[in-house]
Amino acid sequence: MTTSPSSGLAEFGPDDERLLKAYLGERRHLVDEALRRALPVPERWPKTLHESMAYSLFGGGKRIRPVLVLAAFEAVGGTSDLPWDAALPAACGVEMIHTYSLVHDDLPAMDDDDERRGQPTNHKVYGEGLAVLAGDGLLTEAFGAVLDPDAYGGTADFALMAKVARGLSRAAGWLGMVGGQSLDLGMETPVDSHEQLAFLHRRKTGELFRFSCWAGAVLGRANEAACAAMGEYGETLGLAFQVVDDVLDELQDTTERADDAAETPSFPALIGLDASRTLASDLAERALRSLDGFGPEADPLRRLAWFTVHRDH
Repeated sequence: MTTSPSSGLAEFGPDDERLLKAYLGERRHLVDEALRRALPVPERWPKTLHESMAYSLFGGGKRIRPVLVLAAFEAVGGTSDLPWDAALPAACGVEMIHTYSLVHDDLPAMDDDDERRGQPTNHKVYGEGLAVLAGDGLLTEAFGAVLDPDAYGGTADFALMAKVARGLSRAAGWLGMVGGQSLDLGMETPVDSHEQLAFLHRRKTGELFRFSCWAGAVLGRANEAACAAMGEYGETLGLAFQVVDDVLDELQDTTERADDAAETPSFPALIGLDASRTLASDLAERALRSLDGFGPEADPLRRLAWFTVHRDH
């Protein structure tokens, strides 16, 4: 593992944004193709359920989590000996988990949202019952994708597949994303400080980011230290991503914001807008430092840390 320390966010600029956007577009295409293979159209039934699942899965997401799997796989040298197929099952799995969580989040019993990414939410198109089943289907298929030996292009390693599947269950389960959602619904301890809010988002968002980078490194056959460093990068980036989301929401015109936005805990509401921007930058710097042991193959991850705090949407 070649050392290539970063001097921090200040070293990046417009060229890095251009390179990152090109990289994200190329990797997103790989992920979309793999997702279509993992969720084929049924010949007879249940066509409507499949339509509901595909409606959300191919509804215009950024594919950040699956791209992180591929970027981490590449950063540890996975592509030097292995095909992309060695990492794509985990990329598909984490995106299916993320999508199911959004379908369920939008339901009236949770966030009660009518739109996502400018389109009607799943339950508004297919009804609440089918939206629940679509989420259930995506959750189940996520583990089917990770554990399908035929999807690995001849590189299936059953021990690694089991390790990744277990990691995904922990990241998505009651101690990870689902636990964070329980906090977000106000079912656990009050979220009345930025420490509690950070704890919430490290579970709800950071755990899947952490898993994505860790899994990419595991499937790239990296050593334990490299896998741990990738996991630290992912979790820290995930929290930075959420802080910036809160900042962008705060800066939106109030007529464009959700009616209940003021009731949702946010970093600007708890520590102020300037302090939130500083926190996001500090987190991105910390994420960059997690990559100090990696060579230029990790540059897409470095650019993503920079872009996270400079994006406008």
